[in-house]
Amino acid sequence: MSIFEYNGSALVAMVGKNCFAIASDRRLGVQLQTIATDFQRIFKIHDKLFLGLSGLGSDTQTLHQRLVFRHKLYQLREERDMKPETFASLVSAVLYEKRFGPYFCQPVIAGLGDDDQPFICTMDSIGAKELAKDFVVAGTASESLYGACESMFKPDMEADELFETISQALLSSVDRDCLSGWGGHVYVVTPTEVTERTLKGRMD
Repeated sequence: MSIFEYNGSALVAMVGKNCFAIASDRRLGVQLQTIATDFQRIFKIHDKLFLGLSGLGSDTQTLHQRLVFRHKLYQLREERDMKPETFASLVSAVLYEKRFGPYFCQPVIAGLGDDDQPFICTMDSIGAKELAKDFVVAGTASESLYGACESMFKPDMEADELFETISQALLSSVDRDCLSGWGGHVYVVTPTEVTERTLKGRMD
């Protein structure tokens, strides 16, 4: 078993019309044994920027703390919030710094940029970015997430439809992966509000 699969995870971000959604499962396991059922994998950087970290649980928490620290330094120096594209470059640089002993994480970055245009991207553990215009996935359930998102996604969805789509994609995907599941966390972000919802899924 790969070290990336040790704790299990499922992460997906999807764009809509001037909004985006990011969702994760809630399970923390040690291989096939479930340890916690309320594990947080999505972190708020600021009101219009969210970071999801799949992979090894301890590394996700360490990397999150480092990135929050770097973002606070940026806010102090620049007196503004970081744009999603800039934050993606920062995450990529932080990961590439440690390329010879990497953080075992696969980040998903989602945010609203200039003119409230949604931006999503993911990268591997050494910071190679993959940008997308529709959706990005990460974690042990990524294969089934690709299939579910391909069949359910359509462009320019409003916030409510986007929530429904990403929730159905997440729940149907984690049912096909034994290392992730136990419900989900979903954040839907529009220019004016952030909606957080908790999904109930199969508890096995």
